[in-house]
Order: sequence, then structure tokens, then C-alpha cells
Amino acid sequence: MTQKDINNWIMYHEIHHLSRMGFSRARIARYLVMDARTVSKYLCMREAEYEQFLERVEQRNKLLSPYEEFVRTKLKEYPETSSAQIHDWLKEHHRSLPEVSPRTVYNFVMFVRQKYDIPCIGSVREYFPVEELPYGRQAQVDFGDYNMRMTNGKRKKVKFFVMVLSRSRMKYVFFLDKPFTAQTVVLAHEKAFAFFGGIPQTIVYDQDRTMVVDENIGDIILTSVFKSYTKSRSFDLHFCRKADPESKGKVENVVQYVKKNFLYNRVYIEIESTNSETLAWLGRTANALPHNYTKKIPCQEFITEQQSLIPYIPIAPNEEKAKAYHVRKTNVIAYKSNFYSLPVGTYKGADSQVFIRETQGEISIYDHDNNLVCKHTISGEKGKTITNTNHRRDTSKSIQEMMEKAGACFTDKILAMGYLQKMKQNYPRYMRDHLQLILKTIERLNADKKLTDKTLDFCLKNNLYSANEFEQAMYVLEDPVVKKETKGNRQIKLIGSETTDKANEMPQRSNIADYENIVNKTQQ
Repeated sequence: MTQKDINNWIMYHEIHHLSRMGFSRARIARYLVMDARTVSKYLCMREAEYEQFLERVEQRNKLLSPYEEFVRTKLKEYPETSSAQIHDWLKEHHRSLPEVSPRTVYNFVMFVRQKYDIPCIGSVREYFPVEELPYGRQAQVDFGDYNMRMTNGKRKKVKFFVMVLSRSRMKYVFFLDKPFTAQTVVLAHEKAFAFFGGIPQTIVYDQDRTMVVDENIGDIILTSVFKSYTKSRSFDLHFCRKADPESKGKVENVVQYVKKNFLYNRVYIEIESTNSETLAWLGRTANALPHNYTKKIPCQEFITEQQSLIPYIPIAPNEEKAKAYHVRKTNVIAYKSNFYSLPVGTYKGADSQVFIRETQGEISIYDHDNNLVCKHTISGEKGKTITNTNHRRDTSKSIQEMMEKAGACFTDKILAMGYLQKMKQNYPRYMRDHLQLILKTIERLNADKKLTDKTLDFCLKNNLYSANEFEQAMYVLEDPVVKKETKGNRQIKLIGSETTDKANEMPQRSNIADYENIVNKTQQ
């Protein structure tokens, strides 16, 4: 399905959605800037009928139809040919080819492929079975994420780290409720080594941004934190090439196993309980059942492999100490010849300070209580001021104050506050954005309480508890005739009686002879 087809289907469903909300066809047409007859035609179509309509449109004569046989012949002979190459061949062999865009050629090539059943055949990679490695030789590492269900019906996205020993298939999994950083990757390695009681000789990785800065044509450049950590450990590193997951198929399978066996339909409570449940699952299922390929039990095989691992001696992960920086009264800090902005209110006097940690080309700024204030990407230039425009916003105004302000825009404030409370229950994390959109819409339309009350009543009757739906309803319910009359009926300020004499005064007149004398003197 092309992007054009997707857009057509979105328009079709939007028309039916507005119709179900109770809007008339004329108002739908006005809101979507369409012809009312087109809206009526789409509303009379079921999905199957609309699909047939799109197919008929697709089968209309195409601009490149005269060249269909040429394109078909080339694709039959060279199925892997791209549309860009076909475009060049058309221009080479057909001087009369009209001016067409690459997108038009692409759509026509796809049409020909579908019509004559000519799939695009890519290169086929040959695979061979890999011999089992010696005990203790290798482990593989990968990351995954999953949206877990919560008790309130919402979803929580978790990230997890997986390490599997290649010979025994002994597995370890570690969860976080936030993205991994170089420091937490180091922490996950330490936990895995402690779980196995040893370290393998080589570990295979993807080129993850927490560990690798650049592939550099095979000369891998590591992040400073991970490079420092690997120097303190005795294992070798092997990084797969980009877009080559087959090179570490063992751990790729484990990632899917964790998602489909452990995480599927599991309820998220907190990250600590998830990690404790993971260890129990590893003990009773993942490492206790026979492996599907080797037919051996990982925990039994691990007894042999553990003797071949490098002995594990715990060390604390290396963390770069935060350095204190002075906050200027303009809410910026100076760092490596540049200025970086801070949120409004960070400066609290001459002694204001923040603390900076630098990782992966980024600085993280913390306050005295080790709370993250903001982050910035480090600029490669000098003498620049790097500003986050969001830092200029004053977010001190509480949501409750904004709700009070929004509620005052309606006649029945109690009813309006109940509506906003319901909206807050549906979107607790985005309530400030919803309130800002409602207030902005009311201000933009210069809406009186008659319009706001009408919109509120419509939203309550149709269970529309979203600021976006509130905005759409207000735009549609706004009476364009009343709006036009409001703009046209402007009061005319009459002249007072005390200025009547001034209105009858005649302006002074200049004598044209004076100007002629000035011009003559200038010419002399």
C-alpha cells in the first residue's frame, strides 16, 4: 500500500468518525476543506465499496503506460533492478519520455511487478551450521525492550540486557525501567559475571551506542566509560557488523524467548520485583529445561563450562565523578568554551552550582540532591550558546491553577472541573499539554461562554475527554455567520460636541508663487 492509499484511507475514516460524533456533512466538509458532495459520497460507501473505488482509480490510464512492455521485459530479465535504474533506462532508450518524477516511475514499476508477478529478488546469503565452541570460549550479549501490562490497565516500557554462554546456553537477564547507559551496561556485565561465577574469553556484541562510538572501518572506537571498564577485565571484544543479527543468533533467540515466555501477559509492579521474578524464571525454566537445539539442560552443561571460565573477582563499576560548575544569573553554565542553558529558576543566587557528568558526547547536569536537571549534546564548535527553548518556559504554575483558569471559561464551573478531572484521569502525564491546548483554542477563537458551554455539553454527551477532540468540536460548532457579524459590528466613535468647531475649520493654503520663487533661486 502506497502512502497515497494510506492518506486516502485516513481521510475516509476521519469523515466517518466526525459523522459518528454527530456533525453534519456541511460542517465536516468545511472542517476538512472538502466538497460536501465528496463527503456525502464517502459516507454512503462501506469499506469494501471504498476499496473497489480506489482500485478503479488505480486502474486508470497511466502516464507511463506506453512503456509498460519495455519495463516488463527489463524486470523479467533482471528482477533485482531498482526503479531508479529503470528510470535511467527509459531515458536512455526513449527520447520521447515525458518529464516524470522518480516517485512516478517507482509507482509504475511496482504496478508492473504486481501485474506480471515479478517480485524483487535480492541476494541470497548462504548459511552453514557452526560447530560448537569449546567451554568458556564465548558469550553473546544483546538488548531488548517490551511494553508490560500494569495493574491499572496501562503499559510500562522496560529495557533488558541478555547474556548467554554459547556452549552451555546458560542465560542471564537484567531489567531496567529506563534506557541503558554506558554505566548501567557496565553494571549489567558485573551482575552477569557474578551470576555465572566467571568471565568468558570473548563476548560478542552489536554496535550499540552505549558501547561503540564509531565502526571506523573495523577499528572500533568505544565509549570512554566502556573502554575504561573493558581494560579492567580480561575478556576480548567482538562486534558484529551493522545489520547482521545472524552473527549472534544464540542471543537473538534468547531475546525472543524472554519476550514470549517470561514477559508475555506478565504484570509490571516495579523493576526490583521484575528482576527477582526473572531470576526465579531462569532457575525453574530458562536454564532448567532442555535446549531446543542441543537437547541438553543448560544448568547441567554449565557445571562443566564454569570450570573453564576466567575467575570472577568483583569490582565497582567506574563512574566519572561529577564536577561542580557555577550557574550564571542568565541561567547558563560555561563548559569547554561554550554556554549551555538551564531551566528558568536554576539560578538562586551567587552561590548557585550544578554538577556535570559527560558521557557519549553528551553532558548530564544535576543539582545538589543528584536530581537530573537537563541534558545537552556537546557542541563541536567554540564560543556557542546551546539553548533548549523549553528552558525559557515557566513551568512553576501548577496544573490545579491551570484547571481553575480553564474552568472559569465556562458558565457551570463545577461541571467543567468534573470534565477536566476525567481528562486528567485519562491523561495524567499529559494533562498540562491538554490544558494548554484548551486555553489556546478558546483564546484563538475569542470564544464566549456560549460557545464554550456548547462545546462542553457536546463533549460530555459524546464522551470526548481529549483536548484534541475538544478543539475539533469547538471549531465545528463555531457559527461562521455569528463570527462574521461579530467582526463587522464594530462601534463607531462619534465626534463630541466640543470638537464641532474643529470639524468646520478650513486648512491653511500655500501660495504657489512662493514655491516658484524658491525653485528659481535654486536654479540661479
